[in-house]
Amino acid sequence: MYQVDAFTDMLFGGNYAAVVPLAEWLPAELMQAVAAENNLSETAFVVRQADGGYAIRWFSPLAEIDFCGHATLAAAFVLFRLNPDVPVLRFRAAAVGELSLSREEDGLINMDAPRLAPEPVAEPPALLFDGLSIRPDAVLVSRQAWFAVYADEGQVRAVEQDPELIRQLAPRDVVVTAPGHDVDFVSRYFWPANGGLEDMVTGSIHAGLAPYWAGRLGRNELKALQASARGGVLYCKVEAERVRISGYAVLYLEGCIHVPD
Repeated sequence: MYQVDAFTDMLFGGNYAAVVPLAEWLPAELMQAVAAENNLSETAFVVRQADGGYAIRWFSPLAEIDFCGHATLAAAFVLFRLNPDVPVLRFRAAAVGELSLSREEDGLINMDAPRLAPEPVAEPPALLFDGLSIRPDAVLVSRQAWFAVYADEGQVRAVEQDPELIRQLAPRDVVVTAPGHDVDFVSRYFWPANGGLEDMVTGSIHAGLAPYWAGRLGRNELKALQASARGGVLYCKVEAERVRISGYAVLYLEGCIHVPD
């Protein structure tokens, strides 16, 4: 197992993820038990396929999830480290199809993800407004989360959640976002229903945030900050059907997991 800090170039920054390369899938119950034992925001399991690509699955401490961007970046970091001559990696997952990742000379990893732009919603749930200490200016929704949009970065940094109310919005999580002061946009991600109180950096939600802010700001290349306690920087490029989400990663540890036969 490898533990990686993703979307940062500094140890103890970004978001932590475990990466477990496998020869074949373990039982889902065992993978979930490993993720719970790790107690990280995400554990990614990867199995190499006959064509050279990799199948990938992601588990939070509570459940298997459809897509996790930072753990995918972490998995690519590990596999590029183990296979330094490989220029491009291909991951496949049931919910999002194929993901292509490449690495630049300075270590920046580019992840090609599906474009998952949120849609306006006429009647947001009352639980969303009750669960946030500051009322958002607008609300949108995607398959993954409710998007609470604010006018200013300071509101995103100041807003507090009521986890018991936000949890009741399951299966969706809640992302709060606003224009940034030194970056194009900022966000925070609350997910008590699926993993923990607040995620440190959420790569997957930027497949929705980047198209939204590209439309608002009128440009397709954006720099984003997830304003969590650890913080993380993401570089996004929005295309017609895809979103490129890029970031750095740092290795924290590697070791062996001992489980029963």
